[in-house]
Amino acid sequence: MRYVVIGTIVSMLGVVVSMLLWGVQQAYFLPGIVGFICLAVSMLLSGALVSGDRMRANFATETTAGRHERHRVMTRALLLAVPNLIIAIIAYTLYS
Repeated sequence: MRYVVIGTIVSMLGVVVSMLLWGVQQAYFLPGIVGFICLAVSMLLSGALVSGDRMRANFATETTAGRHERHRVMTRALLLAVPNLIIAIIAYTLYS
């Protein structure tokens, strides 16, 4: 829950900064960038972008502690991405 709140605060600040820098029509710009970066990090850490062979090899060679750390970071990045993407979509539909 903490990371959803942090993501919401970051997205609101991103909207304000985007409005100050580029105007109301570009209010979605910074929250969208932050959301897509966090989503890309989450996808990379989840293994969604690799083949099954590579996923199995990674699973066999990593430790349990490393797997838990990777899963924890992946989940947190996703929780940061969701509010940013939602606010970016809302700002895009309202101001464009």
